[in-house]
Amino acid sequence: MTTTHNLASPIVFALDFPNIGSARTAANEVKSAVGMLKIGLELFVEAGREAMQMGEETGLPLFLDLKLHDIPVTVERAVARAGALGARILTVHAAGGPEMLQRAVRRAEADGNGLQITAITLLTSLDKSDLARLGVEASPAEYVRNIAKMAFESGVKSFVCSPHEVAALRQSLGETVQLIAPGVRADGAGGDDDQKRTMTASEAIANGADWVVVGRPIRDASDRLAAASAIRESCRAAQQQRQETRQETLLRQR
Repeated sequence: MTTTHNLASPIVFALDFPNIGSARTAANEVKSAVGMLKIGLELFVEAGREAMQMGEETGLPLFLDLKLHDIPVTVERAVARAGALGARILTVHAAGGPEMLQRAVRRAEADGNGLQITAITLLTSLDKSDLARLGVEASPAEYVRNIAKMAFESGVKSFVCSPHEVAALRQSLGETVQLIAPGVRADGAGGDDDQKRTMTASEAIANGADWVVVGRPIRDASDRLAAASAIRESCRAAQQQRQETRQETLLRQR
């Protein structure tokens, strides 16, 4: 079918709704201003296969955010099912280790249905004190850099990281990897939710993100399409500025 979205939009709209009806309504409201739809645990547990049909209904690719973390064979089998359901991005926890990551990537590649494995580096709800309680002495930035390097060496070429780690990962892993930033908030929004390492969408793009995951700023807006369109335009401006800065840097290096 012909896609209806604007390919210039780097917005992944998080369909964080408790039922398929609400999710479908919101997706159709904003489909012209976003580039992808994210189906997370809540909606997938509630609606599963029906939720995955929204890709066909809207003409948008689907980001299946299940954050898989299990023994390698179980994750490999889940990867096969996710691809068959039409997912184009599937999240797994990098903390699952090299073998789990390698088998996930190999299975996605072998099935040849366009599914991309994306590694979660560190949840945006965690900070340095949380890591310390888990026995990890590294800062979030250090932890993300180290675990992303391991995942990259295991064949992963796409990563989810907070906007605060995007610039460092872009520098260390290069321009060919895909970086997806959740924890995106509207300009002037407060920090009274469960995500701690947040930025605005345009800041995340300016730092080097390819995609920004946006939920509440669009979902809870009185005019969802207007909210999504405004975020898309701010991201476009940031993309343009980033490209110009990169070109200037390349010219100076010659």
